Amino acid sequence: MPEVPINYLAVIIAAVANMVIGFLWYGPIFGKTWAALSGINPDPAKAEGMGKRYVLAMLGSLIMAYVLAHSLVFASSYMQVSGASAGAMAGFWSWLGFIAPVTLGSVLWDGKPWKLWILNNAHYLVALVVMGVILASF
Repeated sequence: MPEVPINYLAVIIAAVANMVIGFLWYGPIFGKTWAALSGINPDPAKAEGMGKRYVLAMLGSLIMAYVLAHSLVFASSYMQVSGASAGAMAGFWSWLGFIAPVTLGSVLWDGKPWKLWILNNAHYLVALVVMGVILASF
């Protein structure tokens, strides 16, 4: 079986980029809107256990970047593209095929508002495209 060329430094950088995008997205950019749509109280005094949450979020980001790196290898071979456009395409198709349909359940079954779905999915789309571009650029 051929060795899959995964750049682990790129995986780490992509995972960190995902965390930074999430921090900005759900903090200074759309934090108040997200909290209102989610019904979350943004009171810092109620934010216990944040260290553990960030560690778990970082682990999830590393897994997502690692799997996206593998998807990029397969997508590049199949579509005969490389570079940033291949990364952007891998991120977009991963979002469209996996994230968007799965998170649709939050609106259909959990009664969450469409605006929240759009806000969360726009975050995932931006994050996956940026991660794909980072992974493809190494």
